Amino acid sequence: MRIVLVGPPGAGKGTQAQYLAKNLSIPHISTGDLFRANISQGTPLGKQAQEYMNAGRLVPDEVTVGMAEDRLSQPDAQHGFLLDGFPRNIGQAEALTSFLSEKGLTLDAVLDLEVPEEEVVKRIAGRRLCRKDGAHVFHVEYNPPRTEGVCDICGGELYQRDDDTEEAVRVRLDEYHTKTEPIIDYYKAQDLVVTISALGGVQEVTERAMNALGRTEAA
Repeated sequence: MRIVLVGPPGAGKGTQAQYLAKNLSIPHISTGDLFRANISQGTPLGKQAQEYMNAGRLVPDEVTVGMAEDRLSQPDAQHGFLLDGFPRNIGQAEALTSFLSEKGLTLDAVLDLEVPEEEVVKRIAGRRLCRKDGAHVFHVEYNPPRTEGVCDICGGELYQRDDDTEEAVRVRLDEYHTKTEPIIDYYKAQDLVVTISALGGVQEVTERAMNALGRTEAA
């Protein structure tokens, strides 16, 4: 299957993408991984992206699209893929449609993870990371540490990222509504959107998504 995963910040896209890609036996392709791979390998696109980032500027769509198209052309993506974080706007969505069309391909589904805005704020603003190991993540309500401010695993100090404050989260949500949400309407016009609730446990949401995609695939 060829799937695009969309949803607001805090919807759990990264986690669901990993589970879904494994269950569907297709590669999980995230924008973050694309950037890291191209920059670390010193590709021409990676060098371009690094220059923009070093200057504190947004990386142009053509650079991001170029990275995505290069990745989608690799052998492991020929029989399906799950895109996470791309496309991020209408321009990128149109570029993806054009790229696939040239190969005689289309998307199978656009999976829209739906989460109420206040739940997004609660999820992200309550997140606490360990200064010693960023992989150790807690939540003041859903996964609190035994001792406030102290990592259960290594004893490191827990802190809140600057972009995890309520004010920062609402700015990110506004950006999502303005730039990314319009692609849902773009794909609805192509009858590709499958919307599911991202509330509940990880496995519960994964099963919900698999069922929805199964219905889409069968259709």
